[in-house]
Amino acid sequence: MKLTHSFLFAALLIASPRLDARPFTLYVATNGNDQWSGQLASPASNAQDGPLATLPAALKAARQAREKNSAPVQDGVTIFLRGGRYRLSAPVRFTPDDSGASAKAPLVIAAYENEKPVLSGGRSLTGWKRVEGKASLWQTEVPDVRDGPWYFRTLFINGQRKQRARTPSEGFFRIDGASPQDKPVKLKFKPGDIKKEWAEAGDVEVIALLAWADIRMFIRSVDETNHVATLSTDPRPSNKEINARYFIENAPDGLDAPGEWYLNRRTGVVSYWAPPGEDLATAEVVAGHLDDLVVFEGDLSAKKPVEHVVLRGLTFSYTDWPMPVNGYTDTQAAIAVRGDVRAEAAIDCVVENCTFTHLSGYALELGRGCQRWRVQGNEMSDLGGGGIRIGESAKRSEPFEANYGHIVTDNHLHHLGLTYPPAVGVFILQSGSNRVAHNHIHHLYYTAVSVGWNWGYQETPCRDNIVEFNHMHDIGQSILSDMGAVYTLGIQKGTVIRNNLIHDVNAFTYGGWGLYPDEGSTEIVWENNVVYRCKSAGFHQHYGRENIVRNNVFAFNRENQLMRTREEQHTSFIFTNNIVYFDAGNLLGSNWKNDHFRMGGNVYFDTRVGTNCEVMKFGNASWEQWRARGHDASSVVADPLFVAPDKFDFRLKAESPAIKLGFKPIDLHQVGIRKQNSN
Repeated sequence: MKLTHSFLFAALLIASPRLDARPFTLYVATNGNDQWSGQLASPASNAQDGPLATLPAALKAARQAREKNSAPVQDGVTIFLRGGRYRLSAPVRFTPDDSGASAKAPLVIAAYENEKPVLSGGRSLTGWKRVEGKASLWQTEVPDVRDGPWYFRTLFINGQRKQRARTPSEGFFRIDGASPQDKPVKLKFKPGDIKKEWAEAGDVEVIALLAWADIRMFIRSVDETNHVATLSTDPRPSNKEINARYFIENAPDGLDAPGEWYLNRRTGVVSYWAPPGEDLATAEVVAGHLDDLVVFEGDLSAKKPVEHVVLRGLTFSYTDWPMPVNGYTDTQAAIAVRGDVRAEAAIDCVVENCTFTHLSGYALELGRGCQRWRVQGNEMSDLGGGGIRIGESAKRSEPFEANYGHIVTDNHLHHLGLTYPPAVGVFILQSGSNRVAHNHIHHLYYTAVSVGWNWGYQETPCRDNIVEFNHMHDIGQSILSDMGAVYTLGIQKGTVIRNNLIHDVNAFTYGGWGLYPDEGSTEIVWENNVVYRCKSAGFHQHYGRENIVRNNVFAFNRENQLMRTREEQHTSFIFTNNIVYFDAGNLLGSNWKNDHFRMGGNVYFDTRVGTNCEVMKFGNASWEQWRARGHDASSVVADPLFVAPDKFDFRLKAESPAIKLGFKPIDLHQVGIRKQNSN
């Protein structure tokens, strides 16, 4: 039988991709209308059609188009947001019905051209008036606070986060003696630091910094005779510190410095002490309202994920943070703090070139059942919590619920932990096969990158993670203790920490470390990192086994260069082909007695003693005694011949003895954010 020409042509059209394929496109604008079609970028001249007004309306329109199975929807859906601020009354929610058709035909939520759309969880406060007789003091009344449905803890004026009334305005009080372990907490204070009337006010909070964690509790009663304040909940036994620092927030009489504010829950009156030149009659004042902005909600029971959703070029701003009725005590890393953009059961999604700022929690959380996300080219700053949280504390046996395979590259994370100081830059819990690369992480109070959530030697899904080519600095800032730029926990087969530039890690008391394999860290490779100017040591292993530490530069660390704490019967680590260069402190700190570690092929140089091997100490051992114990037989005490160590230029001259021992020069040109983002 012969086919007619027309039938053959029709068959070819069906079998071939459409040449005019393009995504179904919708527009959202602040001057839009949710009754319009959303298919015009601007309002029509007759004002009868134009962009939609809200993102939820656009998602609804996309779902309806998808249900009709219209051809363009199969090529993907793009929702463009025009510039301006979109004040959300509730979080934007993505369900499996919002999923893109495929990786090549995703649902894209993007900024329109070069415009800057902002998804805001805040509410504007207006009606400010000067308080008579106090030119710098302003007030306004918020009926929703007075009447009960709203209470907020964050305030931003002209895009700057402002401090709740703080006592003392600068610095800290000190707990008198050991951290309290009574249930509930009974804090012993020094005379005059805590007032009895603060308990009567009801909303006055104590924020105490205890080693690597914090507490935030209400004052319930005050014994002024014995100088004891009873707080609102119990302590965690693990978090202790002698004479620990604390401060008070939200005391009615604590509004005593420019830039501070106080909210009276009973009257709904907000008071603000303006610094010189700040006029609240013309200022933009925003209070946090929503606790989260965007939620991806896959169906865990039906095993239906949200998939193939792209967020591009958006700004997420202005959230508040909740306070449990009795306050809280942190375990570590602000573990209880969620992401203001968060996801569960969502796979193959992308967040790129977005801005997360003026937020209260972690910026982004990829939780249970999240797999293969790409988080690239974003800026995250001015955050109450940390940057990116990956995985969860629970171990999942169901494959659909597992968390793995994320790519986090070329992001700028800075000025984090402003409400929750223990928050982490990039926090990986029970999750494996992730890559954290080419990020710039700085100015936070705890760890920059934390990998693992297991204390000890049990098997975990946290393995095959790669942390590479990141620039991390100004970590800790002398606020908390016991942290590192890169921190690990537990068995992590296949995990590699390499080619990172780390400097200026400072703890309050102990534990400002560059590389920190903590409890149970096992089978991790630490290589080609440059670590300098850390408080406690460039490298510290608490305990673990069979880690490989090779081809790193550790320089100018202050108290110690290398530390090892717990003695165990297995090999702690193999330390080989490293350069250790210093001008202060000890070469080895803590515990190096039992010799269950292997060291060789290293170059050591103390600028204070030069090449005088007889003077240099390896713990309590001389160079000769150290080598007699079986360590560093192939190592040398010699100047490694850096190009300009005084300028922290650790490139090696051609005649370097380290190169002769097999040290491979470390190229730092690729460290940090790349000009053109790529995987």
